[in-house]
Amino acid sequence: MKKINAVYNDETIRVYQAFNERIACEAVTLGTFGQSFSRGRMTWIKPSFLWMMYRSGWAEKENQEHILAIDIKREGFDEIVRNAVMSSYSEKLGVTREEWKKQIAVSEVRCQFDPDRDIYGNPLPVRAIQLGLRGSMVEKYINNWIVQITDITEDVRYLKSLRDNGGLTPDRLPQEKEYTGGFEC
Repeated sequence: MKKINAVYNDETIRVYQAFNERIACEAVTLGTFGQSFSRGRMTWIKPSFLWMMYRSGWAEKENQEHILAIDIKREGFDEIVRNAVMSSYSEKLGVTREEWKKQIAVSEVRCQFDPDRDIYGNPLPVRAIQLGLRGSMVEKYINNWIVQITDITEDVRYLKSLRDNGGLTPDRLPQEKEYTGGFEC
């Protein structure tokens, strides 16, 4: 089942990204991404906290030692999803493989659904969305849509220690709910 689960309110939706200390500190200080952030490569945003924990090794993988919670405008997130092209071809997309190749070549947003994870990294039956941004979508993300950036690395480390000692319960995690925006995915 493909769903977008996220922390959100009427104005913003939270996505997560993991970076090295230099990029993360600069982003928190500026309230957006600065010179250390590469605008020329695809950047991936993830609304699922546990997928981000799985992907970053709970902030322990190299160059992913800092986890940022980034609140972006919902209209921006909706625009991202509306413009997304699936990263992998499937006949279910309703286009030919050649049409999909043309779409993927020019798209500034890639979409992947991967198995979401539990606190131990085990796959769940729900698939979590990841969105890769490039080109003008990165510029809009950085310059127009970011409302707040919070470094949650210390919280992540604390939650990991609870998990490692058998004390992490679901109520301690970000309370995500199904997101329905102005799009279909």
